[in-house]
Amino acid sequence: MSKFDSISDLQAAVRSGSTSCRAIVEYYLGQIEKTKDLNAYVEVWAEEALQQADKLDRKFRENPASVGRLFGAVISIKDLICYAGHEVTGASKILKGFRSLYSATAVERLLSEDAILIGRTNCDQFGMGSTNENSAYGPVRNAADPDRVPGGSSGGAAVSVQADTCTAALGTDTGGSVRQPAGFCGIWGFKPTYGRISRHGLLAYGSSFDQIGIFAQKPADIALLLDIMQGPDEFDSTAPDVPKQEQKQHDSGRRRIAYFSQTIDNESVDAGVRSVTRSYIDGLVQAGHQVDPVDFDLLDYIIPTYYVLTTAEASSNLSRYDGIRYGHRSAGARNLEETYVLSRSEGFSEEVKRRILLGTFVLSSGYYDAYYTKAQQARRLIRNRIQEIFRGYDFILLPVAPSVAGRFGEKSEDPVAMYLSDIYTVLANLAGIPAIAVPAGKDPETGMPIGVQLMADVWKEEDLLGFVGA
Repeated sequence: MSKFDSISDLQAAVRSGSTSCRAIVEYYLGQIEKTKDLNAYVEVWAEEALQQADKLDRKFRENPASVGRLFGAVISIKDLICYAGHEVTGASKILKGFRSLYSATAVERLLSEDAILIGRTNCDQFGMGSTNENSAYGPVRNAADPDRVPGGSSGGAAVSVQADTCTAALGTDTGGSVRQPAGFCGIWGFKPTYGRISRHGLLAYGSSFDQIGIFAQKPADIALLLDIMQGPDEFDSTAPDVPKQEQKQHDSGRRRIAYFSQTIDNESVDAGVRSVTRSYIDGLVQAGHQVDPVDFDLLDYIIPTYYVLTTAEASSNLSRYDGIRYGHRSAGARNLEETYVLSRSEGFSEEVKRRILLGTFVLSSGYYDAYYTKAQQARRLIRNRIQEIFRGYDFILLPVAPSVAGRFGEKSEDPVAMYLSDIYTVLANLAGIPAIAVPAGKDPETGMPIGVQLMADVWKEEDLLGFVGA
């Protein structure tokens, strides 16, 4: 069986009789086996996927008009998203053996449209990391070069699409965790407006930043999955009832696009990233779009603001994992205090413990106003500046990252270097706006994929997806 480039191609093949849902699942299971050294999956639901495929084949034979919009689409989900009756661990020892009692709203909506879920994918623990080396299941490897990282934290989800083991994948994006691995793996990665997809059933890291995102080979598949998963949810008050925009197919209108020159013309940015990004800008200009450099004088405040706020929220959110109610409990604990201390010390990785400690510090008495309050004020200034730019422009263009995917160990031993690799992606999360990583080319020196990202104003997903070709 040849590779399917999109959900529509896959469904057309099934409708024509040239393949079946079972054959498609068998193909993807074969691909998973062939690429198992990449360590993209922590669990594969082979029997369940085959049973669902057989059920859908029968349903299609009995009444072709009765199948859902995702009929035949095979989807992986990140190990931070709950699926009833299935283990979910956040790639952490602290939740080893925990099975979810319910499904995330996004998962329920995919299943209601006849999607086939094939497995849960590896990630940095609780979404904390930019390389996918911070996992209890070991690192994920980039299919383009197994000696290099896939990006994080949704590295497993990105590689599951990159290695052709599924049709599309769900990841999560707190500060770029969908877009950065998409850029490193040469595929499309999308983060919607904060609240566009319900967070119910998503293990929380930074509640005011977290969003479920989508990986795919084509933006049309992202648009379809977004349309299915979006909308209000009684279990998530941050998921509002926003009127849907009319989907703009292959939008060819002239657009105004801003970019920050300091994010491209900077000695810290790889030459290959500069070259590919400039070529992408030149292509936009040749297509008739207006592309202008815009000064953004708050760039130096993005990373400090992001990490003060997200670590504070992580400190609060991860306090529930205490060794008492579920998950890992230390066998060496002799009393209540030791149960808390040893269980959390053994269960959490060094990076997770580092962020919990940072968050506890910035929330502590005497430091709250100096750090947390100031960071909230900086976030408002950043958001206001972004809104000001959108009054004159339709989109903002940035590189996905200042470098290509690095080799293992290059940044994992230096937390500051790892945090700075998120400098171009966290902006969208701070402002709560939608953003998409676009495969833009390859690095001339290493041959590794390079992505650029486009950001739109809040609730303008349809404009953004229409522009890139959905």
